[in-house]
Amino acid sequence: MNNMVRSFPKLAANVSNDISKKYEEAVKMLNTLQSNAQTIQKIRKERDSLSHLNIPNMVKYAERAGITLDDIDSLNVIHVSGTKGKGSTCAFTESILRQYGYSTGFFSSPHLVEVRERFRINGTPLSREKFAHYFWDVYHKLEASKQQHNGAMPAYFAFCTIMAFHVFLQEKIDVAIVEVGIGGQYDSTNLIQKPVVCGVTSLGLDHTSILGNTIEQIAWHKAGIFKPGVPAFTAPQVSPALQVIKERAEEIGSPLHKITTLQDLDLQGRKLELGIEGTMQRVNAALAMQLSKTWLEERGDNSRKEDKRGQNGVHSSTPEAGDGVPFIPKGEKFAVTEEMCQGLAMCRWAGRNQSIKKHRLTYYLDGAHTLESIEQCVEWFQSVSAQEAETIRGKVVKVIIFNTTGDRDPSILISPLTECQFDLVAFCPNIAFSNRNTLGKNGDLTNNTVTTESQHSRCLLNKECWTKVHLSRTASAALSDDVTDHSSKRAFQNGNVNGQTNESNKRFKKDQSDVLSGAVNQNSSGLPNGVSRDHEDSLSESVINGKSDETSIHKSCEQSNCDSQSKLPNEADVLSEVFPSIYDAVKWATQGREPLVDDDHKLDLNQIPEDLRDPAHIQILITGSLHLVGGVLRAVSPDYNS
Repeated sequence: MNNMVRSFPKLAANVSNDISKKYEEAVKMLNTLQSNAQTIQKIRKERDSLSHLNIPNMVKYAERAGITLDDIDSLNVIHVSGTKGKGSTCAFTESILRQYGYSTGFFSSPHLVEVRERFRINGTPLSREKFAHYFWDVYHKLEASKQQHNGAMPAYFAFCTIMAFHVFLQEKIDVAIVEVGIGGQYDSTNLIQKPVVCGVTSLGLDHTSILGNTIEQIAWHKAGIFKPGVPAFTAPQVSPALQVIKERAEEIGSPLHKITTLQDLDLQGRKLELGIEGTMQRVNAALAMQLSKTWLEERGDNSRKEDKRGQNGVHSSTPEAGDGVPFIPKGEKFAVTEEMCQGLAMCRWAGRNQSIKKHRLTYYLDGAHTLESIEQCVEWFQSVSAQEAETIRGKVVKVIIFNTTGDRDPSILISPLTECQFDLVAFCPNIAFSNRNTLGKNGDLTNNTVTTESQHSRCLLNKECWTKVHLSRTASAALSDDVTDHSSKRAFQNGNVNGQTNESNKRFKKDQSDVLSGAVNQNSSGLPNGVSRDHEDSLSESVINGKSDETSIHKSCEQSNCDSQSKLPNEADVLSEVFPSIYDAVKWATQGREPLVDDDHKLDLNQIPEDLRDPAHIQILITGSLHLVGGVLRAVSPDYNS
């Protein structure tokens, strides 16, 4: 008997090791579907002429995997596109519907630490065992039929999309919440023909090499998920984007409404709390409640017949005055239920306005990678870090770990960040571990789509841009008493040193003011037990991660900021360093305090000014890329998926 009892731990360990091995084998095979950097350059050149084939190809892949379009439509899908807040909106929506007792499936991207995070059942990522099981189910079917289809296999994100529908069908969920990858019109998720409801989150300029350089072009892609007769809702947008969204809805035949703002809802005496911090989450929460409410109404009438409430069961409010803003009816005021309140409060979404507190050390993680989201990140970080600093006796050192990739202009993202007055700045690629640090390496973080050399080159460019923006801001501060043109000062503070104003951004903020002014109390739990995202990956992401855009970005950095040689004599430099990996950057930023980031390599702190060494507390902001945030999470909180 004693021998049997003693054998149980060994048996359990063997089973666990076997599951881990099968999972790792599945992830390794999935990674073979990533394109290499050379192939991506070829795809990039041909993308415009081939993009219209993506959805027909996805239908073929689904059929080869044994999935029909009717199967997908039976999942009662909520489909969400947008630039900022897609993941948060979907997370809120999923959490609300789970509070109503429905079984939920949620497909999102990218993952932070493990690819299984992309596939959630009832709010929980697939187990490693189930991931491996479902992966091989789909892979073997596609592999067995590829010879009849000229050897064609789906790319990484396309495969994940097919796998998500397979998982949801096998798990027999009640509702599938599907986050668009990039764009909408040609996105792999857009083989959905009959969603229950569609949503568009806040739009901005991102992935411009794929979607276009104007907000109108981007809006065209995002509204491409609309379907005939299916209700759609949009968050506040700038007028040009709103006009395109309206035109596309009319063209497709989708009844479109603007979301009901939080202050227009009937709270019935309840106090709303959001499980994700940040003022922009109020917009996402408002959209999530509208999507949830509409889904609850629509699912009881699959024929989607009109009723007395208006087309597709959606209430419409009275028309609003224009000011040149395209008229789109606004969703009518509705009563907020206890389930909605609980869903919003209990929602967790790692990597967005997330805090992880440790001994004499706090991490602030936000995967912001557009101008508007970076500005919101700065607002959040300045607020919460100042509150924490007030409770600490002794010196507090502020550090940032930053990276940005693709076709994003680093100077635009960096400018708002310099307002935080960091003491130390670290740059690193989205590479978790350097060659020296092999501990904890796994296939989930493998990226074959870019070369190591191009990633390090980008880090050097980011550092150069940071230096120039910082020196520009320092020079401006020294000369501020001589500046009488307040509009020019404001333009400079907004990161536009050429004195140009961003009218689209102003209109965007004006349009959002109603939603943002809603009375919502933030839940500051900061627990790392959600799982994160927005989107920066898939084949589409890979296409923009090559070297070809770095020349234009470099020129933009030079043009947007004053020459680094024009520094003032008394200007105090901020120490910035480039590191080969996330692991190395974290070790330096924490001055060796992070217990989970340790090896035999001696940490050299001599370059850090003496007055910044061994402070009472270190506050570290990690931002600019969700992949960067994921790498840091893996390093400092590896069990957050448990």
